[in-house]
Amino acid sequence: MKSGDIVPTEPGDYSIIINKELSIWEALFPIAVLIIMLAYNIFIYGDGALDGSNQFILLLGAAVAAIVGFRNKVSYSQMMEEVSLNLKSTSEPILILLMVGALAGTWLISGIIPSMIYYGLKLLSPTVFLGASLVICSLISLATGSSWSTSATVGIALIGVGNGLGINPGMTAGAVLSGAYFGDKISPLSDTTNLAPAMAGAQLFDHIRYMLITTMPSIVIALLFFIILGFNLPHTGQADIHDKLGAISSVFNINPWLFVVPAFVIFLIIRKTKPLIALLAGAVFGGLAALIAQPDIVIKAANGTILDMDTAYRGVMNAITTHVAIETPNAEINDLFTANGMKGMLNTIWLIICAMVFGGVMDAIGALSKISAALLKMFHTVFGLFASTIMSCIFMNTTASDQYLAIVIPGKMYKKAFETKGLHPVNLSRTLEDSGTVTSVLVPWNTCGAYNTGVLGVATGDYFAYAIFNWISPVVSLTVAALGYRIRKLGEQI
Repeated sequence: MKSGDIVPTEPGDYSIIINKELSIWEALFPIAVLIIMLAYNIFIYGDGALDGSNQFILLLGAAVAAIVGFRNKVSYSQMMEEVSLNLKSTSEPILILLMVGALAGTWLISGIIPSMIYYGLKLLSPTVFLGASLVICSLISLATGSSWSTSATVGIALIGVGNGLGINPGMTAGAVLSGAYFGDKISPLSDTTNLAPAMAGAQLFDHIRYMLITTMPSIVIALLFFIILGFNLPHTGQADIHDKLGAISSVFNINPWLFVVPAFVIFLIIRKTKPLIALLAGAVFGGLAALIAQPDIVIKAANGTILDMDTAYRGVMNAITTHVAIETPNAEINDLFTANGMKGMLNTIWLIICAMVFGGVMDAIGALSKISAALLKMFHTVFGLFASTIMSCIFMNTTASDQYLAIVIPGKMYKKAFETKGLHPVNLSRTLEDSGTVTSVLVPWNTCGAYNTGVLGVATGDYFAYAIFNWISPVVSLTVAALGYRIRKLGEQI
């Protein structure tokens, strides 16, 4: 194909762009520059790097990639077209982020999140909390098919409960995400679970059954880790548990009936309602619940004196859009009852946009396909093919900054190679999910990493080591491939 040819892929607007004039070193150069700049920027800013400087570094990386593109006869309009397609693909995630911010605000002032924290503190001890969090999130994500929805509902509450118990939020986030991505990976309702077999040419339920070979050991390892970790945690959160419970109940009207709202949202998602619609409904009903169950809190959120129409509107709208903080008599837990609404998601949205610009330019100049092709040529054995696929998926999550591209591009690039080796398509589809789906949340500027950092309020670096399921999955996948265990050949029954 000539320089700049676009090979359409299914589904949607995803494409693989091949630029024969680009060398592998030119393809790698923008990535090397980006890594150096990000490393220096994080050294200077530390945890504050995501407040804006990392975003600009991603744009500088895109500029370096554009210069490489100009040198290889890729026009500015081609780059902008690909960036536009990338940004278009993030429209729904960005709106979902805004709805999550709105939902967190109304669920705070309505008492939904405080009630979850209250009952969670009452029922869960530090010893069992992390293991229970993984199991709860696994069940919710399995039922909904959505890791994002799981993080945005029970995930937020579990972070609050964990903080109340004195547990490192990175540990809690790791348990939440391990469970959330377990369900997302094997639920037939999940978009990635459907996308991976579509790219590889496998059947959905064959793909799910074959994934159990690597997925079950991974989740068992994660569960055992959190159980052991729980038994070794210092029980610092138990000493003043009664003071915390009293502080919460003195400010909020704690009532199990409030759980009707999150149960309704989960029901909508299980019924295949679009997450954006379900979360919007959750935010609206959360606001109504606040007016009914927590009128005094709504007055405080509005900085008013009496609950009239204007105060009710201002209180709920402040929770949806801006910062709301509810103080309790216990200063230790006050941080649990703050929300930044839609405004609090803007940094995350900014990061996603800049990451999509870098990924779009890299795709437009043909750098992503060039590196994938080079990886493919490095390996000639069956194990090497599996290893190359996993490396490509992780690479795409890091550079293209999008979970779907990390499945689509390697899926299209490696499909023929798996067929040539006489391997059943489920080998490829499972490998795409073992690496492309689950590692996306480990990259700070990937849409999944940025989203979960924004929703859970925990930096990627803080939960990385504890997201056991997410980084152990590609390791287990490689181990199974190295052992040659149940590697299906073409024509074999799954």
